Amino acid sequence: MTTASGPTLFARFAYPPNSLGYCGPDEHRTLLEYAASGVVDGDLRSLARGFDGAWPYLELIAAANGIGDPLDRRVVEAYWIGNDLLEHVPLSLLATSLEARFRGPAGRDWSPLSEVITAAPLLQHGFHVFAVYPWVGLMRGADGGEPLRVLDRCRVRWGRVDGISGDRATVRVRPLSWDGRMLALGPSAIESALIARDGYGLAGPLQPGDAVALHWEWVCDRLSPRQLASLRAVTASHLDLVNRRLLHSPPQAVLE
Repeated sequence: MTTASGPTLFARFAYPPNSLGYCGPDEHRTLLEYAASGVVDGDLRSLARGFDGAWPYLELIAAANGIGDPLDRRVVEAYWIGNDLLEHVPLSLLATSLEARFRGPAGRDWSPLSEVITAAPLLQHGFHVFAVYPWVGLMRGADGGEPLRVLDRCRVRWGRVDGISGDRATVRVRPLSWDGRMLALGPSAIESALIARDGYGLAGPLQPGDAVALHWEWVCDRLSPRQLASLRAVTASHLDLVNRRLLHSPPQAVLE
């Protein structure tokens, strides 16, 4: 596990989708440089506030735990990886926040989303990926197609470094699987992931055997045993939520 500050940790996990144009301000290179350098200043904090999807969740987790800074490292870790701060977010606070943000855009699809809120989800990034984004409801056929690929890339997942070559690492992971009825973790597989671009890395030095967190095509950070256990547990919780509550509901609205 690295000892990055909260703002730096946020940048490490926010950069991969930002670099693809999916969320946050259009300042990919700047965000990468912040993530790699560890420099924290007002400009980085301003960039973080520009992530309309993630920032309200950080504010919610911080407020529920009496923490004044949404970029406190504990709050950022809770959102991207999971930790015990998530257990202190009241359902009433979560419901109020989500209704204010999403009821209008969701329209008639709000009903299935509101039912999910009552299922006491853990407010880690995976909740937004599985319950708020539309991809779960869009899966069709036996292979899940593009929605399954997006779900697997967009969630924060774990793996173990198998080897390193240049700016890439081979990582053993458990990708999502779909049998036409249930979403689950599939068998172990090897994938190639970015660890640096133009000399800028997110996770710092890596070696074979390291447990790591991945987001989209990047290795974002090393994981301690506690963090690895938290990420596994919160992922299991979200998959259970999907399989019990979401798979036979209408697709949610695209909310970002």
